[in-house]
Amino acid sequence: MVIIMAVFIALLFAMNIGGSGAAATMGIVYGTGAIRSKRRTLIICSIGIFLGAAFGSRKVIETIGTGLIDVDLLNATSVVIILGSACTSLFIANMIGIPLSTSEVTVGAVIGFGFVYRSIYVESVVNIVLWWMITPLIAFLIVYVAILFYKKLIIKLPHKFHIKKQYIVLFVIFAGFLEALAAGMNNVANAVGPLVGAAMIPSSLAMGLGGVFIAIGAIVFGGKVLDTNGKKITKISIHDGLIVSLTSAGITIIASICGIPIPMTQVTTSAIVGVGVANEGKIIFQQPIFKRIMIVWILSPLLSFFIAYYMVQIFIEQDMLSILLMTAFLLFSVTIWKIKTSIWKKDMNKRSV
Repeated sequence: MVIIMAVFIALLFAMNIGGSGAAATMGIVYGTGAIRSKRRTLIICSIGIFLGAAFGSRKVIETIGTGLIDVDLLNATSVVIILGSACTSLFIANMIGIPLSTSEVTVGAVIGFGFVYRSIYVESVVNIVLWWMITPLIAFLIVYVAILFYKKLIIKLPHKFHIKKQYIVLFVIFAGFLEALAAGMNNVANAVGPLVGAAMIPSSLAMGLGGVFIAIGAIVFGGKVLDTNGKKITKISIHDGLIVSLTSAGITIIASICGIPIPMTQVTTSAIVGVGVANEGKIIFQQPIFKRIMIVWILSPLLSFFIAYYMVQIFIEQDMLSILLMTAFLLFSVTIWKIKTSIWKKDMNKRSV
């Protein structure tokens, strides 16, 4: 019964990944109007992520399944706890339309589980976290510099050398498809990696099965996130969209080849922010949607960590002292955060007067 539950949660999580991460990869295609139909955009996305998952996700699956904690800890029960914790965080983000990193919530849940047993591969975790910090920054800088360079170049080029819009549209659709392919390579591991680590299914089956359910999730749940990434952060021209998609796809494919689960939605969204800063200046950082994304990005891995930790203590260890201590620490952290937020708001109000 527990095994069936573990597989069920994994496939449900895969569908949520499709809604949150994979659908966001086509936000540029939809936002620029390269494809105006939301349904067609999501169908193309689903094809790309399935192919990426089925043929290029093995290394990242190995990292999630065996590279973070001792595999002897992984069984059907632990998989239920890990994926249940990650799925809860992701579902909340999907409901409010925020493009959340599935890699962060999954790794956060795995670490939360391993933390109970003091069995975490610290070097691997640090390596992954460094990639998390660096890749969004690299995406932002590449897009920001590329757009500034493009603006200067386009002014100097004679009109006859300008590429026709219909060709740019085709390039953007191809770049979006490539980005969806990269998402399949990197994101499917978050759903099926723990199953492979627990030796419940072979990696070859996990790649194909996970890809199918991520593709279904992109079509069913992807609409809100598509709107957020495509139209609510900043206005994106079709030329800018091409740069964003190629940058995000390139970074994610490189990470997947290296076996690193990276926050692809953060990479893509940071690249979109690079467009906004290049075109509109720092004012983009003041938009409410940007602040909401920042908050969810920071809190979601921590939420997955704490949910996994609590579930282990309640259902496996039944250690009430640890539960009370962790609850006290969590309440203390929330209180400090609220105090700092209150002080920051008062300071901002004084400056605006």
